[in-house]
Amino acid sequence: MSAVLELEGVRTRLAGQWLHDGVNFRVNKGEVVALIGGSGSGKTVLLRECVGLLRPTSGRIQLLGQDLWSLSPEDLNRLRQRFGMLFQEGALFSSLTVAENVAVPLREHTDLPARLRDQVVALDIRLAGLPLDAAGKRPAELSGGMKKRAALARALALQPEMLFLDEPTSGLDPISAREFDRLLRTLCDSLGLTALLTSHDLDTLWGMVDRVVVLNDGKVIAEGPVAEVAKVDQPWIQSYFSARTSSKGATNGI
Repeated sequence: MSAVLELEGVRTRLAGQWLHDGVNFRVNKGEVVALIGGSGSGKTVLLRECVGLLRPTSGRIQLLGQDLWSLSPEDLNRLRQRFGMLFQEGALFSSLTVAENVAVPLREHTDLPARLRDQVVALDIRLAGLPLDAAGKRPAELSGGMKKRAALARALALQPEMLFLDEPTSGLDPISAREFDRLLRTLCDSLGLTALLTSHDLDTLWGMVDRVVVLNDGKVIAEGPVAEVAKVDQPWIQSYFSARTSSKGATNGI
């Protein structure tokens, strides 16, 4: 399979310490891959490096066939139009309506006439599972789940080839989180999207991703399908995945 994203020897030094010390992994076309690790393992920093918001100290990141950090600012800006980013808190503009937020990438990067732009916005809002009346609301009027969906609609605006998602179910109740997982999986499958996400949500890992990449002590210590990684005999991995078993046992009265 062809790699859409590939990291080779990525090292990141922050506050005098090595956060990443030779990170290597790839995401193949059509895959949904989750990046997991403990608090402070650098998942979000790595995600931001993959989209060009932060620069690693050394190493190579190849995205959509291009060496990310060898690009000129103009070429990097063009590359950014080929992927979408969903930030943990949504990062919606508070003064804009949902429709206006979704339209921002279209206004900045296309010359679509207003009527066609409005049609694209309406389509993306529907794809994200929002009711039509949400288009005229501002972020403060939305629930947490609706904010996530509005941010997702904006991430889809330029018909991306890949999505990057930082803790997409963070702050959602369990029912809303599972609904959002199903929506993401359906969109990735139906639109042929590749996705890399960070997550601490075990139900997300078991329910929607193809593979997980485990970060620990600055390196990738395991990667593969969730069921295989969960069996890896490594203390942090066993502690992490046993939490789900304990939770289910408590729920079932075991």
